[in-house]
Amino acid sequence: MQKINKNVVLALLSLLSLVFLLFQLYYYKFYLSQKNGAVFSKVRGSLSGQDSTRWHVVRKFLALISSHNIPVYLIDPLILGLVDKDIEQIRSSPDGPSPECKYFCAPRDFTTFALLDKTWKHEVGLFRTAEKMGFQWLKIINKDPRLDGMDDLSGIEIPLHYIFKLASHAIHLVVFYERSGNYLWHGPLRLKQHMDRKFVPFRKLHFGRYPGAYEKPELLLVSIDDLKVQIPKNPSSFLEEMSRSRFLECRYREARAFFQLYPDDASLDAVEFRKKAKSLLHLAALTLNKLGVKFWLSSGTCLGWFRQCNVIPHSRDVDLGIFIRDYKTDIIPAFQKAGLPLKHKFGKVEDSLELSFQGDDDVKLDIFFFYEEDDHIWNGGTQAKSGKKFKYLFPKFTLCWTEFVELRVHVPCETLQYIEANYGPDWKVPVKTWDWKSSPSNVQYNGIWPVEEWDDVIQIY
Repeated sequence: MQKINKNVVLALLSLLSLVFLLFQLYYYKFYLSQKNGAVFSKVRGSLSGQDSTRWHVVRKFLALISSHNIPVYLIDPLILGLVDKDIEQIRSSPDGPSPECKYFCAPRDFTTFALLDKTWKHEVGLFRTAEKMGFQWLKIINKDPRLDGMDDLSGIEIPLHYIFKLASHAIHLVVFYERSGNYLWHGPLRLKQHMDRKFVPFRKLHFGRYPGAYEKPELLLVSIDDLKVQIPKNPSSFLEEMSRSRFLECRYREARAFFQLYPDDASLDAVEFRKKAKSLLHLAALTLNKLGVKFWLSSGTCLGWFRQCNVIPHSRDVDLGIFIRDYKTDIIPAFQKAGLPLKHKFGKVEDSLELSFQGDDDVKLDIFFFYEEDDHIWNGGTQAKSGKKFKYLFPKFTLCWTEFVELRVHVPCETLQYIEANYGPDWKVPVKTWDWKSSPSNVQYNGIWPVEEWDDVIQIY
């Protein structure tokens, strides 16, 4: 038998080794990597290092929270805005592979997730695991406003925000708490003096500049860029809610100081009126919310919230404001159906409209409609016996959420200016004798209704 050439044997062995190596690479790329959800077969090579890093950081964070059974959901406005454009496609293929990294690779400094406080309590173990995975973390705490009150200005602090940083990207985890008005609240992000202000670019965060209040979202589990995440079922609604979520706490410390100067009325009549006013406000909120009509605390009810965190017992009514652009013809029938008969209707939609509904006993609900001009906002008043018209001018304002008598309601964000416009610089001093035609600081005489219009603009029931 002819002797085999050593060079030929070496060449064959080298060729077999190369084939085996190629097979191993193929097996890893198209089987193991897909099984572990670790790569995008088409896109990864075309991404810049920074784009790929964002996706990898999000993937590692999701693995981190999954290992501790922590349910989070995506609230990042930039990513949700992109997702919303393709929401039908994403909903129809919740498990489908992504041909490209379209969402989590988008340029940004942070990715924002939400956590419900009651779903998780064991943070020490999470931090240890995070550090093993290469994350740096920061915890932001502050006082729990849910424990504040007239008798207890609590100093108990709760976690409000977490930052997890890896490489050049960071995860912002916002902690949401359920409050007595059956809504979710997150606190502001305020760094303690000893904290590293260069840890991340904090000013670029989408959440934390102000506290925020939200409806409890319905969540949807989807696959985004081959990563399983929960998102609000209706991203566009969440983004709209986010734009108007700013929350103002009741000023308990100032209210406490007010009651030291002017002791609260604890009489049986005052307690009974406040109980009825609370019930009436809850019913009014339920009725208007069903109609989709935005409203806010106005006049004496707003003053009571701002000055003493409670209903003013000698006011004898509940006052709400509504922009005339939000007026609906269904408002009167809806309140009547809710058991609140119409007491009077003054003005008309085009000018000085106000409605009054009768609650229990002598407690009534007054709704004032506000008209927007170029540089101010106003509402009108009408004297029934004379037909005289009055106008109350306010500086322009926006609306924020607050909690009042265990209810999430709107108030003017610029509350002090709103109160001072109506009640003047001495608004802190209680006034029990009040003439709506002359006492307000912002009242103006506005002419007289033509007699031929009285039947339409002055209706008393």
